[in-house]
Amino acid sequence: MGVNSNRVEDFSSQETTLRITTESIVPGMEIHNVCLPPKKTTLQKLKQRLGEIFFPDDPLYRFKNQTWCKKLLLGLQFLFPIFQWGPEYSLRLLRSDIISGLTIASLAIPQGISYAKLANLPPIVGLYSSFVPPLIYSILGSSRHLGVGPVSIASLVMGSMLSETVSPHDEPILYLKLAFTATFFAGLFQASLGFLRLGFVIDFLSKATLVGFMAGAAVIVSLQQLKGLLGIVHFTTKMQFIPVISSVFNHRDEWSWQTIVVGVSFLVFLLTSRHIIFNGLTQSMKRPKLFWVSAAAPLTSVILSTILVLCFKLKTHKISIIGYLPKGLNPPSANMLSFSGPDLALAIKTGIVTGILSLTEGIAVGRTFAALKNYQVDGNKEMMAIGLMNMAGSCSSCYVTTGSFSRSAVNYNAGAQTAVSNIIMATAVLVTLLFLMPLFYYTPNVILGAIIVTAVIGLIDYQAAYRLWKVDKLDFLACMCSFFGVLFISVPSGLGIAVGVSVFKILLHVTRPNTLIMGNIRGTNVYQCLGRYKEASRIPSFLVLAIESPIYFANSTYLQERILRWIREEEDWIKANNEGALKCVILDMTAVTAIDTSGIDLVCELRKMLEKRSFQLVLANPVGSVMEKLHQSKTLDSFGLNGIYLTVGEAVADISALWKSQP
Repeated sequence: MGVNSNRVEDFSSQETTLRITTESIVPGMEIHNVCLPPKKTTLQKLKQRLGEIFFPDDPLYRFKNQTWCKKLLLGLQFLFPIFQWGPEYSLRLLRSDIISGLTIASLAIPQGISYAKLANLPPIVGLYSSFVPPLIYSILGSSRHLGVGPVSIASLVMGSMLSETVSPHDEPILYLKLAFTATFFAGLFQASLGFLRLGFVIDFLSKATLVGFMAGAAVIVSLQQLKGLLGIVHFTTKMQFIPVISSVFNHRDEWSWQTIVVGVSFLVFLLTSRHIIFNGLTQSMKRPKLFWVSAAAPLTSVILSTILVLCFKLKTHKISIIGYLPKGLNPPSANMLSFSGPDLALAIKTGIVTGILSLTEGIAVGRTFAALKNYQVDGNKEMMAIGLMNMAGSCSSCYVTTGSFSRSAVNYNAGAQTAVSNIIMATAVLVTLLFLMPLFYYTPNVILGAIIVTAVIGLIDYQAAYRLWKVDKLDFLACMCSFFGVLFISVPSGLGIAVGVSVFKILLHVTRPNTLIMGNIRGTNVYQCLGRYKEASRIPSFLVLAIESPIYFANSTYLQERILRWIREEEDWIKANNEGALKCVILDMTAVTAIDTSGIDLVCELRKMLEKRSFQLVLANPVGSVMEKLHQSKTLDSFGLNGIYLTVGEAVADISALWKSQP
C-alpha cells in the first residue's frame, strides 16, 4: 500500500520530512514533503528583492568587517579606480603606456577630425573631444584598455537627428549649442543609470538590434562620404538610401577625377591597413613594427595627402581642403548649454539616444578586452565614468564620447597596461592643439571621408546576421527591421523599429509561454519532453505537462486554453490507441519562477474544471515564492492530501500506489 506523503510543512520544522512507498515506478523511491520557504516580513522580502534587482554583484561586500581607515581607502578605490592601481604603478608600466598612448593618438587625431565632420560639427570639436574626456576617464574608469574619444555611431546619430530640425550651415551657432546640450543630457542619462544601478535599461538594445542598426548606419555613412570621395559640392543633407544615391547621380557634372584618384588610392591603403590590424592581430603582434605602421595608417594618410595637396596646390585646386583650424585649448562652453526654448526636447531626445548607443558600445568594448586579460569591468561604474566625462565634456566644447573599438583594439595590441595610455593620448592631442593645427590647413576633405569609410565598414557584420538567421528567425527579423529602417526611413526610426520588434519578442515569450508534454525515460525517475526524447514514453492514466515560464495576468488565459487543448488531444490519442482512461494531470512547475493573483486564479479554475470531469490536478515542484503565494491564498487547501509533490516521479509513484490500494 502506498503511503501518502503530501503534507506541506514549514521550513522551520526540524523533522525529517520524507516517506517511503512500497510500490512505485522506481522501487524503493523516497517520497518527500514539499516545504514552504522560511518566513520573512514584507520589509525583509522587499529588501531582498531590491538587492537582487539593483545590487546583484553586492558591491559593498569588500567593506564588511573592515576598520574605518580601510573602509575609507576602499571607498576611494571604489569611486576612483586610479587609487587601486596607482600605488603599484612602475616605470615598466609607464613605458608600455607611453608607446600605446602615442600609437592611439596617431589614430585619434585624424578620427577626431573625421567624426566631427560626420556629426556636422567643426573639425576642431573632434580634437577637443579627444583631450578632456580621456583625462576624466583615466581617473574614473575601471577598464585598462578602453580608448576614449568620439565614435562613428554616436556621431552619425547626433548629426542626423539634429540636422533634421536645425541646419548646421544656416544656423551653426544654434546647432553647436544643441550638440553640447545633447551631450550634457547624454552624460546625465548615463551617469543616472550608473548611480541608480539601472544598467538593465540598455539591454533592450539586443545584439540582433545592434547588428542591423550598425550595418544600416555603416551603409548610410559610407554613401554620405561619396560627396567627399567624388568631389561633389552640392549634396543632399538627407540620411536615407534613395535620396543619397539620387544626389550622387544627379550631380555627375561635379565629379572631380583628381579627388577620385586621391580618395580611392588612400581608401585602398587604409582598408589594407585595417585588414592587417583587425583580421591579422596574431600575425601583426608577432611583427610589432608592421602593427604600429598599420595602426598609424590614418595619420600617415593625413600627412601624405596634405603634403601632396600642398606640393601640387595649383593643379589640385578642385580638391577641397579643411582650411583654418584655431589653435589653443578647449574653450569653455557651459554658457552654450541651453535648458529652455523650443529645441530643448530635441536636445534631450538626441542626448538619450546617443547616450544609450555610446554606453552600449563603451561597456561592450571594455568587457571584451577585460575578458582577454582576465579582469572585471564594473558596468555601473563605467556608466558613471562615461556619463561624468560627457557632462564635463559638454562644458569644454566636446560632444558625445565613449570607448571606441578601433582605438581600444590598437591600445590593447600596442601593449597598454593601465588607463595612463589615455593620459598619454590626451597629452599628444594637447600638443597638437597648441602647436600643430596650422599643419592641417591643406588636409583634403576626401581623406577624412576615406578614414570614415574605413572605420565604419567594420560595423557590417554579415557573419553575425547569418548566425541570427540560423539560430533565431525572430532575432533575424529584428536585425533586418533595424537595417532597412535605417536605410530607407531614418536612423532614429530604424532604431525605434528594431527596439519595438525586440520588445514584441519579449512580450511574445511572456504572453505565449512554452508548454510541453512529458514522458518517463524507462528505468529511471526522469521525465523529459516526448517530442525530444525517443526513449520517453507516456505513463498510463497520467498526463504530465511542463510550463516553462512565470504565470502572470498576461499569459494566464492562454495557459488555460493551451492546457485544456493538451487534455483534449491526449484524450483523442487515448481513443485512437485504445489506452486506459486519463485520470490525473500533473503540472511540472519547476520552471515557473513566479506567479501573480491571475496565475493563482488560473490554478483554482483549472482544478475546478478538471474536477468536474473527474480528473485530478497535481502540482509538482513549485518553487519557494510560488508555494508561498499558493499557501497565503489558501489555494493549497483545495488540493487535498495528494495535490503537491516534490517531483513528477514521486507524484506518479505515490498516486499509482494509492490507485492500486483502492478496491
